[in-house]
Amino acid sequence: MKIAILGTRGVPNYYGGFEQFAEFFSVYLVEKGHEVFVYNSHNHPFQEKTFHGVNIIHQNDPEHKFGTFGQFIYDYNCILDTRKRDFDIILQLGYTSNSIWFFLLPKKPIIITNMDGLEWKRTKYSKLVKQFLKFAERLAAVSSDYLVSDSLGIKSFLIDKYNKESAYIAYGAHLFTNPDETIISDYNVTKNNYNMIMARFEPENNLEIVLDGVVLNAEKTPILVIGNHETKYGNFLKTKYKENENIRFLGGIYNITHLNNLRYFSNIYFHGHSVGGTNPSLLEAMASKAFVIAHNNHFNKAILKENGYYFSNPQEVKNILETIKKNDNLQLVQNNFDAIENEFNWDKINGEYLQLFEECISKSEERIQ
Repeated sequence: MKIAILGTRGVPNYYGGFEQFAEFFSVYLVEKGHEVFVYNSHNHPFQEKTFHGVNIIHQNDPEHKFGTFGQFIYDYNCILDTRKRDFDIILQLGYTSNSIWFFLLPKKPIIITNMDGLEWKRTKYSKLVKQFLKFAERLAAVSSDYLVSDSLGIKSFLIDKYNKESAYIAYGAHLFTNPDETIISDYNVTKNNYNMIMARFEPENNLEIVLDGVVLNAEKTPILVIGNHETKYGNFLKTKYKENENIRFLGGIYNITHLNNLRYFSNIYFHGHSVGGTNPSLLEAMASKAFVIAHNNHFNKAILKENGYYFSNPQEVKNILETIKKNDNLQLVQNNFDAIENEFNWDKINGEYLQLFEECISKSEERIQ
């Protein structure tokens, strides 16, 4: 098959979840004998024409000049280019800035779209932007030939909202098996004597609920708050908790070895995300043998099932901190680690995508006959 992947800033991954998936999946497809093209931003750090056999197509991306609006131009440029290439399949990762150009997509290829999360639920967006995101979501849902959901919650939503079936294919993570306790000393913490939360500083990630619960707890165990806090909401939280010395805002940490070790040696890892599908950071925490306490919502429960504890308000966070320890729940930790190995590993995820592609091609050929 001749396959295009668009909707990301490009590969190799320098940015986030979809870019990481595009890197792993595109290389996997090449190893299986397929011809693969990934669209990259023109200012992506990787400027070569191929990456481990994957063809790289750089397209003009004016996001650095125009902000979010530049993403629409970048996707427009990518979609126009697909009209020249005679692809069999075009995989779109997300829909936010590309679905409005659906009418420009070439007619021959099969269009498969990963619908990502419910972007319009994010509180950072204005009412007008949320309305546009709902419109873009609808366009993607009704114009794509096939849809992919990375969580069962998104799958159910697409059926209820648009009467559209989708293939449930989760996200993946790599198992962390080489802990090094000396690394966490750089952060002035010791094994099992600190908690942590890692997220973008946005209200729907519930950092405030967790930190309010930390304040209510009499025991002042350090909690590491990881993520870029140089934002309006970040400044609000730093001001609110400035008297609480056990709440440590560390900023973003991008060294994956350090992150894995911090998760591995923590007592409690709070996961506050409440919007979207399968969150990569939750899977990475499970793969790092973190003891996960998650916000009580169906997205998180679909992944953790009975192998975690859940919170909805600061009082529940306080009660968890007072009564629950990692060392008493090592079986839950192991169950989550096993789930990554058996259900959320990249080989399985990549194989499920390839199987979907093959089924879509087969159905297309049957219709032609």
